Parts: sequence; C-alpha cells; structure tokens
Amino acid sequence: MTEPRIVAFSVPVAATSSAVEPAKLLAGAPRTTLANHYSDPSARFHCGTWASTPGKWRVDYTEHEFCHLLEGRVRLTAEDGTAVEFGPGDAFVVPAGFRGSWETIETARKLYAIFEPAG
Repeated sequence: MTEPRIVAFSVPVAATSSAVEPAKLLAGAPRTTLANHYSDPSARFHCGTWASTPGKWRVDYTEHEFCHLLEGRVRLTAEDGTAVEFGPGDAFVVPAGFRGSWETIETARKLYAIFEPAG
C-alpha cells in the first residue's frame, strides 16, 4: 500500500474551463475554470481551486461545500430571496440542499472543499 502524500496547491494541476449549462443560466455568459487538486478514494471528498467570470445561474446543491474566496465578489440568493454577498478573504459553507442562484459579480477565484454525502 502506498503511503498518503501531502497535496500542495502550489503544484499545478490540469484545469478545465467551461460555460455554465444554458438551462441553468440566468444572466451573462459566465465561464468557470476548475482545478481539482485532490479527490479521496471514495470520490466523495474533493478540494481545489475554482474561478468564474461574471454571470448568474441556478444552483441546487447535493454536496456540502466550504469556500474561501481569494478574489472577486459573489452573491448567493436562496429560493426565499435571502441574499448573502462575499468578497476577498471571506469563507463560507453552502450546505447540501441549498437551492437558489450563484452570481459572480466580479471575476472570482476560490479555494473549495466539497463533501458529497452518500446517496
């Protein structure tokens, strides 16, 4: 068995870039970039960096996500209209079951840790 190794985010990994799915898009033409630095053997825990250009789209979280915003500004709005805005240095958790919208107000970049509960 191989001994686990520390994962440093300073080591570059392949990133993927994509547009938000048209069915979810509410405003703008955001593009996201994802660089996943770690996934555990069960493929239920993931960590990495994510970035987005401005835009707004619908979200329906099945996972729990910890976010630490490194730059930019984002707004999350719940289905009931409650909105929370975050900027550089802010950290927050989006719990599984959250439904509403994610809006990238200013090009943003974050660190993330995602846990996907068992079905």
